[in-house]
Amino acid sequence: MSGANGAIARPAESRICWEESGPGALQGDVHALKHITEAADSDLIAGVLQGSEQAFATLMARYQDRVFRLLSRYCRDPEECQDLAQDVFVKVFRKLHTFQQDSAFFTWLFRIAVNTATDYLSRASRRRLRLVEDDAELDGQTGDRRGDNSSTEQPVLDAELAEVTRLVLARLPEKYRTILVLREYEDLSYTEMAQVLDCNLGTVESRLFRARQRFKEALERLYPDLVPGRNSGAGRAEAADPRGGSR
Repeated sequence: MSGANGAIARPAESRICWEESGPGALQGDVHALKHITEAADSDLIAGVLQGSEQAFATLMARYQDRVFRLLSRYCRDPEECQDLAQDVFVKVFRKLHTFQQDSAFFTWLFRIAVNTATDYLSRASRRRLRLVEDDAELDGQTGDRRGDNSSTEQPVLDAELAEVTRLVLARLPEKYRTILVLREYEDLSYTEMAQVLDCNLGTVESRLFRARQRFKEALERLYPDLVPGRNSGAGRAEAADPRGGSR
């Protein structure tokens, strides 16, 4: 599925079909390769549909980190995430001819990734969902992504809040968990979320509102000491939001 270096392998169906038709053919190909990484998504898609393996590889390279990061919110095992990402791009390759280009390509791609993730959760229903909220772990970094903090207590507090966030999100229904991930972690706009989730803006707004309410209710029920205005832990609760950590 994935290469030895962790990169996502290209689907086996993809085949380049360039042929030399004259003295200038090779020079033309080199020129095309030089600029393909700067090509617009629409141009790369056209190239893929014409049989260009390089165009598809460029599309994958452009989006595989975002896809992997999204999938990592649903699956903590890096190898399983790689397999899921591979599955996503195989589906993209097979379905690319159905993309109408009436929305951004990445939102269409994210829809496939979200559906693949939810299918995975259904298949793994006997396992406990482990939604990762520690961005430092996902990025392969250490420390707090919000900047340096000289306080020795802050990293401990952030880790605690991240763990609480993970546990609370894991208890939410999938549709609420997904919309929180898309908004709070992937920073998608309401329009982009509507495209990913294949619903209208009104549905996005109401679902996100209910998701935040459900998150707050679960937090109050499970961790009342982290809720603002309650007990001695009230001061800490200002940091508790669906992203984990502190603001």
